[in-house]
Amino acid sequence: MSITAERKKEVVAQYATKEGDTGSPEVQVAVLTERIANLTQHFKTHAKDNHSRRGLLKMVSQRRSLLDYVKSKDPARYQTLIERLGIRR
Repeated sequence: MSITAERKKEVVAQYATKEGDTGSPEVQVAVLTERIANLTQHFKTHAKDNHSRRGLLKMVSQRRSLLDYVKSKDPARYQTLIERLGIRR
């Protein structure tokens, strides 16, 4: 359900804005998107796992908050981020 350390490093390297960047909103949104995708696959086989579903909803809400923050600071950065991630909105 969670992502591996190697996959997380790949995602961080791909979305980092500078060397050693792990806390920028782009990186946080990308990692959350990866975790959300993994949980979505999990629910295809475990439909009644309501405890994990609650965690999924929390992650989606956190991602939405981060995206709203990026949109308020720099709309162009927001637009490129959602296009790179393939998020609807």
